[in-house]
Amino acid sequence: MTQFPRVGLRRSAMLIAAAMLAGTVAWGQELRPVARPATLAAAAAQTAVQTPDPATARAADAAADAAPDAAADAAALAPMAEETTTAAPGTAQVIAVAISAGPQTGPILGPETNLPLPRFVSLKSREGNARRGPSLSHRVDWVFVREDMPLQITAEYGHWRQVVDRDGLGGWVHYSLLSGARTVIVDHDMQPIFARPDESAPQNALLQAGVIARLEDCTPDWCRISAGGYRGWAPKSALWGVAADELRD
Repeated sequence: MTQFPRVGLRRSAMLIAAAMLAGTVAWGQELRPVARPATLAAAAAQTAVQTPDPATARAADAAADAAPDAAADAAALAPMAEETTTAAPGTAQVIAVAISAGPQTGPILGPETNLPLPRFVSLKSREGNARRGPSLSHRVDWVFVREDMPLQITAEYGHWRQVVDRDGLGGWVHYSLLSGARTVIVDHDMQPIFARPDESAPQNALLQAGVIARLEDCTPDWCRISAGGYRGWAPKSALWGVAADELRD
């Protein structure tokens, strides 16, 4: 039986490269169909969310959130891709997405960015405090510790965004910790990614549950993703971090 040598990856995943047969690809080359797909595994010891340790919460606050005024100044000098602020000063308000509120006549737009709510973003930093309310005076309920993990914004207030992860955990995060770069988490274990959006197409790799991948194009039922140097198509139903009706090209 063919053995799969292991090569370490940065933080959240490790790549088990497929044993090369004649005509397969080398590192750095564009992918071609291979006789046996590679497997991308999530590191078993990596946890996406931690409960904060009271003794270290204040230090994490200073490193991740900084002071409110300093964060706002930095944002003004170098606006983040996730943000397009349109609200006038002093008009900030919280808009929460209430799914049970009944049918909507149009998309809900955030009062600070004028972007749709809810929407997906990703964690820009290696750590991010999720607070009970939109200010540094509120306690930290959770600490996100997985860089690039997808998050869903459900509300906005000033420079703060209310977010949830795949498991519904979260809180208020300063917007400077978020990025508009789109990622997804693989929900199904040993999920194949295909050369084309067709289950009969050759498989480029197998992704274990929990792997974070970059989101690229999306059709009504499929999305093209990339992780660990591999690229291919996966059904939307196997991914978290993309809306069911979302189209991307």
